[in-house]
Amino acid sequence: MRRLLYTMPVLLLAAPAAAADLDVTVQIPQLDVAEYHRPYTAVWIEREDHSVAAQLAVWYAQKESKEGAGTKWLPELRQWWRRAGRELQMPVDGVSGATRPAGAQQLKFKQGKAPLGELAPGKYELVVEAAREVGGREVVRVPFTWPAAAPQHLDARGSAELGAVKLDLAP
Repeated sequence: MRRLLYTMPVLLLAAPAAAADLDVTVQIPQLDVAEYHRPYTAVWIEREDHSVAAQLAVWYAQKESKEGAGTKWLPELRQWWRRAGRELQMPVDGVSGATRPAGAQQLKFKQGKAPLGELAPGKYELVVEAAREVGGREVVRVPFTWPAAAPQHLDARGSAELGAVKLDLAP
């Protein structure tokens, strides 16, 4: 009796790399002032040379009004505007949105998905800038290393226009 030997091709499938998470919480304080306006806010990631690695969020008055709200006041977010804002055509899908009320605003991002995209390994800063009509302007920076080897919780605090800015990294 003759035996036939059949060979089956073996497919090696690479398991997808685990996507790293980057979660941001921005505290917008409720200020006790006579005329309160929600702040315009920009959230982005900068490389060590201060170039923009990722635009994460821009919150502004979406509709133009007779008071001049809308994109007219985006240059008040001075650092963001100089770094990358002036080059954007608003609105930006998945990035821009309406101003947010006082309280904790949470943002969640995954490596490889917009708007975070593919961050190369290295040192970065999460930057949050807020400017408010009849108010002030403030920038908060949180340095971090990407990708995180272990879960990390980093934070910084604003003094007027921003409260706590928290950054949680997961490998």
